[in-house]
Amino acid sequence: MATARTVERLIEETGITIEQLAEKAKLEPARVRAIVDGRWTPSPKERERIAAAFGVSATEISWGHTMNFRNVTYHRKGMKENF
Repeated sequence: MATARTVERLIEETGITIEQLAEKAKLEPARVRAIVDGRWTPSPKERERIAAAFGVSATEISWGHTMNFRNVTYHRKGMKENF
């Protein structure tokens, strides 16, 4: 059985932009960005729309929060050298 891919991974594989995905899925770009970044777990309806935009079923996508805490810290404060 294949491993479920994240929305971010599907974007990388297809080359679709956040704006194109939002338009295809009929969602706000800010919401799609939050989903891609792992800051928002989409509703079942949002999952179906996003999956349809990629031409896959919603069960083929990993939907959980994926935000890496280290990345959040880096974006807010910057990384120290020799971390």
